[in-house]
Amino acid sequence: MPDRAMITDPEVFFTQGCGRCDRFATPDCSTRRWLSGLLTLRRIARAAGLTETAKWGHPCYMHAGRNVAIMGAFRDDFRLTFFNAALMQDPQGVMERQGPNTRHPDCLRFTDNDAPAALEPTIRAYLAEAMSYAEKGILPQKERSEVDLPPELVEALDADSELAEAFAALTPGRQKSWALHLNSTKTPATRLSRIEKGRAKIMAGKGATEY
Repeated sequence: MPDRAMITDPEVFFTQGCGRCDRFATPDCSTRRWLSGLLTLRRIARAAGLTETAKWGHPCYMHAGRNVAIMGAFRDDFRLTFFNAALMQDPQGVMERQGPNTRHPDCLRFTDNDAPAALEPTIRAYLAEAMSYAEKGILPQKERSEVDLPPELVEALDADSELAEAFAALTPGRQKSWALHLNSTKTPATRLSRIEKGRAKIMAGKGATEY
């Protein structure tokens, strides 16, 4: 079954969900279980001065024109994931890798709705650190990869652990097919559209040209 249309208004995430599956706008949606914790993370991010938008069906927080962090809710936990995680220092040692194929610890993972409030000083400090990198235009050193992935796909994989694991499980040829498919257009908006439309195929283990 193809994905539903992902939400484009962050407010909808907190009231109905992300729009990715049939649990959208039902009591079984993961956002219902973790709502109070998610709202705490939202308050902290907004208070830090971040701009809230919606990307890949989730609330995304931006600063100085750059994606800084994105929020997600899952069956067993909810998370605040940092973009450009290779830059983060993590002095408190609280960041985790989202999955076995994640190169750097990139997220704060919570299994208790009260946990974000207890960790608020650390969250604020980490957001401030990430915002400073955005302000200064600092990016992590590009790591060598067999496939030259467009930045929109890299960010989509960072923001969606399920998609990242599915993409990592693809054969090198299938990964390359997606890179070529996305790099064949110069328009970021078109690449984002292709990623959204291709998510179901990636999850099914297919390359860009497979049906």
